Amino acid sequence: MDRYLALIHRENDVFGMSFPDFPGCVAGGDSFEEAVESGIEALRFHVDDMIEAGLPIPRPRSLEDLEADPDFMEDRQDSILATIPLLPHAGRSRRINFTIDEAVLAEIDRFVNDREGYSRSRFFEDAARAMLARS
Repeated sequence: MDRYLALIHRENDVFGMSFPDFPGCVAGGDSFEEAVESGIEALRFHVDDMIEAGLPIPRPRSLEDLEADPDFMEDRQDSILATIPLLPHAGRSRRINFTIDEAVLAEIDRFVNDREGYSRSRFFEDAARAMLARS
């Protein structure tokens, strides 16, 4: 899984995130953690759109390469660096079987039933992506 450098900016109590390798891809949140979670999702959606449009996905640039970019150095002022994982959609699904505690499954079903268009499969994929992003 590739990881991309992101700049996290803080203005008052609002956090914003931008990606030097993906101009125009931005995210934000009311906390640092919320901005990171939002950034992970924004990056994935941005790359999914690029794939759909047939555009090439850039390889992550190293910090040294980015530091040679004057725009990055200007944007870097008063910001925090973070690495954000990219796990884009493959465009196809694969059926699997696994076991799970009955009570946990009942809670998952209650969770997904309260959200229109949400499914168990999406729940497990979202949970897996969130856990992998933290690794």
